Amino acid sequence: MADTNRYEAVFIINPALGDEGIAAMVEKFKTLIEQNGSIEGIDEWGKRRLAYPINHVNEGYYVLVNFTCNVDFPAELDRVFKITEGIMRSLITAKE
Repeated sequence: MADTNRYEAVFIINPALGDEGIAAMVEKFKTLIEQNGSIEGIDEWGKRRLAYPINHVNEGYYVLVNFTCNVDFPAELDRVFKITEGIMRSLITAKE
């Protein structure tokens, strides 16, 4: 990878998917990131109360991923987050 940067992604999964659905969702994004870069660490915060309801849901399953990849991939990752059923919110930030 010629031009790589470090990034941090936080995403919230709808807990209505159940334990198996949540595990499958985490694995899906883990695999997607590994195919396009390298993962430095995954921190599953678990089920937490949201600051405000999102679509009448008060809890979400939080996942934090630190990774390195080329500069084009975060836009694609954000697109996939937005079209994936079960992802309530996501945020990708570049790290120094």
